[in-house]
Amino acid sequence: MSILAHRTSDEAIITLSPQAVAIQCDEASLRIQLADGRELSIPLVWFPRLLRATPEQRQSWQLIGQGEGIHWEAVDEDVSVASLLGLPSD
Repeated sequence: MSILAHRTSDEAIITLSPQAVAIQCDEASLRIQLADGRELSIPLVWFPRLLRATPEQRQSWQLIGQGEGIHWEAVDEDVSVASLLGLPSD
């Protein structure tokens, strides 16, 4: 998990950035395992490019930013883990 720190007034604010460590993607859902043990399962309809992709294209992903995101080159799709959790992304 990445740790970002910045200062506002006299308070230090520390933000933890969730990191993906494993991905599974099938015709119905995207499943992401996070470094802290949480698991996310998201309906593939949220990602039209992945929904229309072939099984081979869905399996051809790479982690970006030390697991802060996932990229599918063949379908030009990027997913931010923070955005899936409703967290602000830098």
